[in-house]
Amino acid sequence: MSSRRIGLMLCAALFLGACDEMNNKAADQPPGPANVIDASNLNELMLTVADPDEAVEYFRSALAREPDRLEFRRGYARALSRAGRHAEASLVYRKLVDDGLANTEDRIGFAESLARSNAWDEVEEQLAQLPELPKSYRMNMLRAMAADQRKDWAAADGYYQAARDLTPRPARALNNWGVSKMSRGDLKDAEKLFQEAVSYDSKLFSAKNNLVIARGLQGKFTLPVIPVSEEEKAQLLHNLAVIALRQGKTDIGKGLLEEAIQTHPRHFDAAVSKLEALNAKVKN
Repeated sequence: MSSRRIGLMLCAALFLGACDEMNNKAADQPPGPANVIDASNLNELMLTVADPDEAVEYFRSALAREPDRLEFRRGYARALSRAGRHAEASLVYRKLVDDGLANTEDRIGFAESLARSNAWDEVEEQLAQLPELPKSYRMNMLRAMAADQRKDWAAADGYYQAARDLTPRPARALNNWGVSKMSRGDLKDAEKLFQEAVSYDSKLFSAKNNLVIARGLQGKFTLPVIPVSEEEKAQLLHNLAVIALRQGKTDIGKGLLEEAIQTHPRHFDAAVSKLEALNAKVKN
């Protein structure tokens, strides 16, 4: 267990212990300003650096004790989203909206969870309730993805550009924009966007994989010069081989599979199975 995680657990334990002691000593007195600040800080810590599942449990327990506390309801929704439990997060956000308690950030979070569940009609409903917020990265990303669903490419490009300009870390915006371009068949522009995304975040594997796919669909069956681990390189070679095989370029696909198997630091079952199937087909 990491020292950070241990520290968070101790912090939570100390905070909850302090709450129990305060309840025992002065249950009928409201918490003082210092306690409110401490609680707010702990909530934020749980939503930023704590393990996502631990954060969900923290807010679930807090709500069980005090079900009417708005900050716990909001925190629970955000924690569920951070843990990838978007359907559950949507339910919590929806209740905030139905109760008339949702603020702008809640509606943005709700729309993001709905987007993750591909509920685009409802995403559009939430977006319609919000101001344009031209300086919001998250809003521009949501509007760009919604425009993609409508195939309103001009609007999508405008929102992606705005999102890209509003963050010092634009890799995910560029990657999404590249996917948008690729869905339209604009492979050259998509390739450029994926390449730029990787230049901003060399650890974003989805951008690396999308870059290789965009190149493969253009008949480029060599890996671009990008930073990759051995395992990543093997996976990219395998994915490139799949594209070659689907295009009927068996020899190229076979060569890429062989290279993927040689590159992978461990046994690469997916590549081995495909290569064995190809060899068996040739023998028959």
